[in-house]
Amino acid sequence: MSAARSPHPSALPASRETVPGAREAGDGHSQPLLEITGLDAGYGEMVVLRGIAIRIRPAEIVAMVGGNGAGKTTLLRAISRLIPSRGNITFDGHPLPATADEVFALGLVQVPEGRQLFDRMSVEENLRMGAYRRRDASAIAGDLARMYDIFPRLSDRRRQLAGSMSGGEQQMCAMARALMAKPRLMMVDEMSLGLAPVIVDLLLDTMARIRAEGVTVLLVEQDVHAALSVADRGYVMETGEIVGQGTAQELASDPEVQRAYLGDVTAGGA
Repeated sequence: MSAARSPHPSALPASRETVPGAREAGDGHSQPLLEITGLDAGYGEMVVLRGIAIRIRPAEIVAMVGGNGAGKTTLLRAISRLIPSRGNITFDGHPLPATADEVFALGLVQVPEGRQLFDRMSVEENLRMGAYRRRDASAIAGDLARMYDIFPRLSDRRRQLAGSMSGGEQQMCAMARALMAKPRLMMVDEMSLGLAPVIVDLLLDTMARIRAEGVTVLLVEQDVHAALSVADRGYVMETGEIVGQGTAQELASDPEVQRAYLGDVTAGGA
């Protein structure tokens, strides 16, 4: 799968790269924040991932796209040390620790598929759970106010039970909870799943904003169009292997990506 063709002018919606700091993120000169080589992972005797190799630089949004069952969520679980794996994972130049608690403490925070909020707790209680390891009370209060500024709907619903909100509001709450942990790398799993396009656009704009504030993002998505509209670079995963990579524009203009994921049945003359 090639990703070196000239960008197709209509491949993507209006770019979000005008957010301050966006172009610097993918300049190719930064040392990787996360680097993975030769990663194999799975469940029991079932191998799902084979030979995964990716790099993510600081303050970059990287999309991991592919169909359902490609292995994208398994990759996040392996990075989070929730399942065993073989291969090399380094974070900020050092080997990634072996336990999930140590990984979280380093600032690798996941927004899981399905959000997994505490349904019977209020919105604000959920947000505070994101900061449960922190002891800086005044800074926590400041970050809580910042979350309500980023997600005004959550401010209106701060006393409401999280489980009673709409799907879009729950996704906002899940992202805000992750940000309360002060992540260095936020890994977002299937953010757009089941959400209206207008809510997806709002969340993508929010993601660009938090990246501009220095948060690095790994976005795992089936909605390739949405993911590439906000990402600096991307990888394509199929059946547990990386089969393509490039800048967002390169991937969006690749005929194979267009045909397989963007609904272009004429790409490549097919």
